[in-house]
Amino acid sequence: MRYRELPRTGLRLSEVGFGVWTISTGWWGRVTEDEAIRLLKIARERGITFFDAADVYGYGLGEELLGKAFGSDPGVVIATKVGYDFYGREGSRSDDRELPQNFSPAYLCKAVEACLRRLRRETIDILQLHNVRMEHVRDDRLWETVRKLQEEGKIRAYGAALGPAIGWLYEGIEVVRRRQPHVVQHIYNILETYPGRQLMDQAGPGPTRYLIRVPHASGMLEGKYTSKTTFGPNDHRRFRSKEWLEKGLVKIHKLRFLERDGRTLGQAAIQWLLEDPRIVSVLPNIYNEDQLEEFVGASEAVPLTVEELSKIESLIQSQFGVEPEKVEYKGTMHPPEELASSRSGSDGSAV
Repeated sequence: MRYRELPRTGLRLSEVGFGVWTISTGWWGRVTEDEAIRLLKIARERGITFFDAADVYGYGLGEELLGKAFGSDPGVVIATKVGYDFYGREGSRSDDRELPQNFSPAYLCKAVEACLRRLRRETIDILQLHNVRMEHVRDDRLWETVRKLQEEGKIRAYGAALGPAIGWLYEGIEVVRRRQPHVVQHIYNILETYPGRQLMDQAGPGPTRYLIRVPHASGMLEGKYTSKTTFGPNDHRRFRSKEWLEKGLVKIHKLRFLERDGRTLGQAAIQWLLEDPRIVSVLPNIYNEDQLEEFVGASEAVPLTVEELSKIESLIQSQFGVEPEKVEYKGTMHPPEELASSRSGSDGSAV
């Protein structure tokens, strides 16, 4: 395992992290508490030191698992997220409906205190505002509250997580430009480069680093799906269309050249992301020990060559020769007026 520094924090994150939503929400199958804690501890033994949670994962369960597994272990870096008000709804920990958001200063402070209790820590290493909309990006009072929590020692670093799903382009661009957070977490992978690449490129240079979730395109880039693959009733991937599976398999066939010398397609997908120095950690979906060993092994697998990287880029640019699926983005995909004007060149054209 290799590690990357998070600027302005003194934190070192493992290049491969562990997002606990897979073991706390029930959306990837049922996992007992003992099984979840055992998997977390194996991950720690294999070199993973960065774990990503959210207070809403299992309605606090994800954080509770981390607290029980690691407590105040100083060698573990923990990120969590706040912003959804699930209190009073704890009876249904696997509920997949989107909850009401609450970013008021009072709620934010209350939520952070609850996170600390569940994590059994005095400080949250990285606090992320969960699935911020443009109104939250522009809310000065919200970000003043975050900085106050940092000054009080309740959090060490902060950032924003973008979602749900894919397509929050200008929320990401503006939060980086306007707030310069330590991290922004978003979806990005070989099969879904838009809008993640555009977000990072257009946000411009600076100290903000990126945490990448869904690096395997909901499992497609693990290379194990077939035309007969189905998903269980509790699996969130059951909502994916047949077209998504069929077109994905065509793309995966064109990426099989990456499987060589013991390197798996899943490992190559992680390596491709880590070629970008702006990315500080990749968060694959880990829900069993075999996956854990495979993804941790990405650091030890044969590196991608210049030729392989070039071929991947050619496939991306040609959209793998497949008609793209229609995607309904929920976020801001066109420049807000004031953002567009700030990016205009001297002749009035966009730059």
